[in-house]
Amino acid sequence: MIGVLVSGAGTNLQALIDARLPIACVGSNKPDVMGLERAAKAGIETGVFELDSYPDRSARDTALADWLLGSGAEWIVLAGYMHVLTPAFLSRFPRRVINLHPALLPSFPGAHPIDDALAYGVRWTGVSVHFVDEGVDTGPIILQEPVEVRNDDNAETLAERIHSVEHRLLPEAARLCLDGRVCLGESSRRVMIT
Repeated sequence: MIGVLVSGAGTNLQALIDARLPIACVGSNKPDVMGLERAAKAGIETGVFELDSYPDRSARDTALADWLLGSGAEWIVLAGYMHVLTPAFLSRFPRRVINLHPALLPSFPGAHPIDDALAYGVRWTGVSVHFVDEGVDTGPIILQEPVEVRNDDNAETLAERIHSVEHRLLPEAARLCLDGRVCLGESSRRVMIT
């Protein structure tokens, strides 16, 4: 079972739902986001963990991890979740948290990779699914796929093509994890797909 974390529209959550992956619950750091509506419509348990409701990020992440574990989540999929998770959270799901990022990591980490790629003038960007560690978009990569940056692209047109790749790649990576076909070595940053 997977737990999914979202912060917005939830289009990647919808891709996971459409792929019929076993989703135990969907959590968000924001109330009233479309991602929570998508989950509710699919009959999936939801929860909201606003940072302002806790003394600090670590306390919020501990409560979030407790809820996910109590709901039966074994793997955590970040599908547009826009908060960096603390060690208090990551220690509860060792090597079992994956994230989607709209760039070919390690290029353009952080919150604005599409704008950054356009500003830098690259000819190719893409999508990465990676394990989450304590850094920002620094974990070992599970899957990547390039996306061409066209001469007439703007943030909207490039994002549209990137999203279509995300909607394919994230469910594929989640299924590899659930099926035990991807693992992260104890002393290595190398990902093995069997």
